[in-house]
Amino acid sequence: MNRRDGNGTGNEDEEAFLPGPTVQRVSAEKHNPVGLIVAVITFYFIISLSVVFLNKFIMSGSDFPYALFVTWYQLVVALVLLLIWAQAGKSYAILSIIPPYEFDLRIAKKVAPLTFVYVMMLALNNLCLKYVEVTFYQVARSLSINFTILFTYMILGKTTSMPAIVACGIVFLGFAIGSYGEINFSWAGIFYGVGSSAFVALYGIYVQKTLAAVDNNQWRLLHYNTTLAIIFLFPLVLFSGELSEILATKTEILSDMGFWALMTLTGVTGFGINIAMFLQVKYTSALTNTICGTAKACVQTVMAAMIFRNPISELNGLGILLALFGSGYYGWVRYKERVGK
Repeated sequence: MNRRDGNGTGNEDEEAFLPGPTVQRVSAEKHNPVGLIVAVITFYFIISLSVVFLNKFIMSGSDFPYALFVTWYQLVVALVLLLIWAQAGKSYAILSIIPPYEFDLRIAKKVAPLTFVYVMMLALNNLCLKYVEVTFYQVARSLSINFTILFTYMILGKTTSMPAIVACGIVFLGFAIGSYGEINFSWAGIFYGVGSSAFVALYGIYVQKTLAAVDNNQWRLLHYNTTLAIIFLFPLVLFSGELSEILATKTEILSDMGFWALMTLTGVTGFGINIAMFLQVKYTSALTNTICGTAKACVQTVMAAMIFRNPISELNGLGILLALFGSGYYGWVRYKERVGK
């Protein structure tokens, strides 16, 4: 998934809770102050890493393993922030990047297929994070690149260059070796990771197909996708039994303001990833985005090993390195192809 061209590295923005900005580069990196670029990259790192670690902590460290409800609540928080931001933009020019909230049923029907893909992507993503260690999380969801190439050919009829296919081969090899070497292996985690990867790839394609319905305005799309996702996801929360189990067995947690503050914070970071990606696209280069995505994945793996003390076998470590290298190489290939056009 890439919110700029539909062919991303597969690691830089998959944690986002909302359909992030699909904007064209409006300024070259060399025209912006170094301090601004560093600040934008730092903000992206902090927000992106926070999304993953906060979600993992909620679903493992807080004895609240309800991935679907967690996702739904975070979407509600994100919608509230979207409404507040859009309203504030009427009075403060610096916040005017998000237009006033709108919801037209005719447009909503056109956005609905994208939202279905989006809901499946989010649900499977958090379910994957629930069952796998954070050190293995990137590997479990690394096949989004492979699915992107497959779906781009099947849906859009576009072929892929041989270097990009080689990169996908490296990623798949890393996935296979990493899965075999994972000490705390989980078939459920693998299933949800592969499923999430497939919907990540579909999402990147459907974003491009759906933007025309909102006059290519990514923030208007944000309004519809977030609202519809809340509506679509709630039945899943209800029929999965999560809501009834929460109300029956988690009464102490439900009255814990600290827990709700943490849940709300994850919603804030989920919304913040969209702002971070918007700033990166606007103020940095495509190459910087590629490097940042790969670097962030490396930092995420190292931090996970330090914070959660997840055991990493030699094969698992090799698989992680191959998956990260393949993702980074794929991003580099795509960057060179864009520059060469």
